[in-house]
Amino acid sequence: MSFVLTDRPRPGVARITLNRPERMNAMAFDVMIPFREALEAIGRDNDVRVVIITGAGHGFCSGADLEDPGMMPHIDGLTLTTIAQRAMRLLDDVIRAVRHLHQPVVAAINGAAIGGGFCLAMAADIRVAAEPAYFRAAGINNGLTSAELGLSYLLPRAIGTSRAFDIMLTGRDVAAAEAAALGIVSRTVPADALLDECFAIAEQIIGWSRVGIELSKRLLWSGLEAGSLAAHMDHEGTSQLYVRLTTQNFEEAIRARKEQRAPDFLD
Repeated sequence: MSFVLTDRPRPGVARITLNRPERMNAMAFDVMIPFREALEAIGRDNDVRVVIITGAGHGFCSGADLEDPGMMPHIDGLTLTTIAQRAMRLLDDVIRAVRHLHQPVVAAINGAAIGGGFCLAMAADIRVAAEPAYFRAAGINNGLTSAELGLSYLLPRAIGTSRAFDIMLTGRDVAAAEAAALGIVSRTVPADALLDECFAIAEQIIGWSRVGIELSKRLLWSGLEAGSLAAHMDHEGTSQLYVRLTTQNFEEAIRARKEQRAPDFLD
């Protein structure tokens, strides 16, 4: 049985499904290693314009597998301390792989996003939740820290510090409707409409130029780490001039508007 499924449900769209529903798609190593490999392969596929990540069954991802974490590769001769470091690095690399994909990533959050699953959802560029979905920063519930896999960096920037502290220090569940109100997700939809909603988002994105979308994603993420407004505006300006002066996209957009048709951006 493959714990990670990939398919191409629509032109230009790749879907990655975490496929261990009996464990709510927990982050066992035999799930996360093929998941990272699938992300890397899709990043090299120039026919893919948008990536959708979802979970099989009733859960999106339940975080660390507390019963069967699977086997880490290449650990012969290492101490427990070093193995733990390698394990965390592997999981960190999964989050970074989502973040660094050229293509926009849409998280179709079909159910529980707990612990590392919450972190995985926050690493996506766009998050859409089914109405039964919920979020929990579960490390604190297990006597650990809820700050893991970038969550203490990403969540405060998405919803503000006070709300993030509330969620991460109480370990409480955040239902989909509250998640939308807070800004954790951009919208909620009935469970049977989740994938159609994500496909519609993907179709909108695919209608724009590849270089425009990919640079916009890069700049949005860079803005989270910018040292100052002035420095980031310089970065934005250079990118805008790069696309404006090296493509005919702007001229094509004007022509298409005049001719009342969809633009055909050739970059």
